[in-house]
Amino acid sequence: MGFGLIKVVNKKMTLLQLNELQLKKYTDPYVKLKLIFERTIELIDTHHPDEIAIEAPFFGKNVQSMLKLGRAQGVAMAAGLSRQVPVTEYSPKKIKMAITGNGNASKEQVARMLQSLLSIKELPKNLDSTDGLAAAVCHFFNSGKTQQTKSYSGWESFVKQNQDKIK
Repeated sequence: MGFGLIKVVNKKMTLLQLNELQLKKYTDPYVKLKLIFERTIELIDTHHPDEIAIEAPFFGKNVQSMLKLGRAQGVAMAAGLSRQVPVTEYSPKKIKMAITGNGNASKEQVARMLQSLLSIKELPKNLDSTDGLAAAVCHFFNSGKTQQTKSYSGWESFVKQNQDKIK
């Protein structure tokens, strides 16, 4: 599980941490989920993030792999939510598009663009950590772009919610 932490001050990003949780040595899938939960809680309690961005599950050919990934993502989300930290998901394509301008970019292309954006001296050998960082940077690039759509139950409701548009 890769993760990246950024700090944003006055709309400027700074890299705080780029790392990954090594889980290959554990065979019990429940132990892996427990470790993901605990490490996510530890990161939250240490860094006090305002928000968490996670790569949304993607559909692959291997259903078992997709299920395992979905569980891991769910555990990380639950850790954030248990600390009242809002969680946003982004599709892999949206993350790649936000970072490189190409939704089909390779892991290497995303990593090199992050290296340039955040002045990372040396990229890690395993690019799972840059995947986590890419979700954070994507979230930063997309912050403020989502607008809640107002819903109206009729003309009267529209008028009440849009007094500034009435002369």
